[in-house]
Amino acid sequence: MDRKSEEIKRRIKLCVAAYAYEVKNDSIMPDATFDEECKKVDVTITTGNEKMDKWFKDEFDPCTGQWIHNHPEKGKLEELYQKYYR
Repeated sequence: MDRKSEEIKRRIKLCVAAYAYEVKNDSIMPDATFDEECKKVDVTITTGNEKMDKWFKDEFDPCTGQWIHNHPEKGKLEELYQKYYR
């Protein structure tokens, strides 16, 4: 898998995990795993989604999941959460 694809997958996974924890009060990923994956996020990698690339650069903080509250596509996160974790 190339770096771009890995980054996209990581960001989506972390967003859904942060959403589940912060909004749904549901831990779908161990805290240690979340923390380790957050450290791997590379905001210098462009994914082809300018809106989300900018949002990650401006809002993402690997030390917390609070950034999820400003996510511009919470509806999509809810869909992914319901589809894969409920």
